[in-house]
Amino acid sequence: MIFDRYVTFHDKSNRKYDPKQHKYVGDDTKVVKLRANVTDLGTEKSVQLFGDYKRRALVIRLTKEPPAKWSYLTLDGDSKKYVLNTMRNPLKCYTLIVGESDA
Repeated sequence: MIFDRYVTFHDKSNRKYDPKQHKYVGDDTKVVKLRANVTDLGTEKSVQLFGDYKRRALVIRLTKEPPAKWSYLTLDGDSKKYVLNTMRNPLKCYTLIVGESDA
């Protein structure tokens, strides 16, 4: 297993809705950047978990524990955001199953 990608965890709890501006204000906070092994979740498993194969789901394996509080993650500085669906902690590493975020 090669850990050749970087996963950046972000937290958007600092963002608050401003009724005068009619939008959210404040920035997302970068929590931590970790090396990861990233693979696609198969079509069959994606249908079993989400009932849909059109949404892109990824399996992310980390050697270090992910942060306790985070809202979404990005891969290698890409603009696509992924949110947590499931997290597992097998013997050697941490496994996250994430799906693309609509927001």
